[in-house]
Amino acid sequence: MNMSNDQYKKYAEKRAKKSPVIKNCVCAFLIGGGICTVGHWLMSVYQNALSLNATDAGSLTSVTLIFIAVLLTGFGVFDKLAQIAGAGTLVPITGFANAVSSSAIDSKTEGFILGVGAKMFTIAGPVIVYGISAGVIYGIVYFIVQYV
Repeated sequence: MNMSNDQYKKYAEKRAKKSPVIKNCVCAFLIGGGICTVGHWLMSVYQNALSLNATDAGSLTSVTLIFIAVLLTGFGVFDKLAQIAGAGTLVPITGFANAVSSSAIDSKTEGFILGVGAKMFTIAGPVIVYGISAGVIYGIVYFIVQYV
């Protein structure tokens, strides 16, 4: 039985599970907002309890969020949270930490050099390359606009 493209499209649309868009957006907002709230709370604690300035408290907050994301990735909790939150877990620092650590964990059986070392940045590598490239281009444009 051959179906035309239109027939197949109608068949696929009828059989496809409808995505709960509103529920997904609410979960992403709440969990992503929760991650940001934890980061803000950590920064306040570091500033008030440890008397750190904003720059040092921000750095320590970033390191803490990275540590928590990697730890949760290692225990498999981050993936379960991401199934519920969807894009909400892609808050830049925790999502990046998850991407790097999950690649490293997945390839640890191949050894530290050819496994973890070589494949750790397979997902995060393009982000680093394009981020640095965009920064260089921005710097050149800024230099030209300011001094030429």
